[in-house]
Amino acid sequence: MAGKAAKSIVKTVGEFQYPWKEKLLKYKDELSKGVWGYWELGAWKPLGISARRRARLRKEVLLAGQDWPYDPARKEMRTKRKGHKVDRIAAEKRANTAELMKKMPDMLLDYKKRRWAKKMKEEDAKA
Repeated sequence: MAGKAAKSIVKTVGEFQYPWKEKLLKYKDELSKGVWGYWELGAWKPLGISARRRARLRKEVLLAGQDWPYDPARKEMRTKRKGHKVDRIAAEKRANTAELMKKMPDMLLDYKKRRWAKKMKEEDAKA
C-alpha cells in the first residue's frame, strides 16, 4: 500500500514538473527575440511565453546544468562615482595647486630672468 502511494506521488510530481527540453525547443524562436518582447513593423509584440513561465524554464535549464544563452548582455558597471560635482572640482583644483607649487621655484626663476632681460633691453635702447 505504501509503495503504491509513493509511486503515485512520484508520478504526480513528475507530471507537474515541466519537461524543459521540449519547452526549450518549442519556444526557442520566441526566447531568442528578447526578454520582454520585440518590435515588428513598428509595433511592440510581447513574447509568446509569459515572463513567469520563461523564468521557470530558465531555472529548470540552469538547475539541470545546461547553459542559458537567451539572457541579454549585461552592461558594464558604473565606474563614475556619485557625489556632488563641486566636491570633485575642488579636489581636482587642490591637486592641481599642489602640482603647481612644486614647480613654483622654477617658475619664479624664469620670471626673474625675463624681467632682467627686459630691463637690459630697455637700458640698451636708451643708450
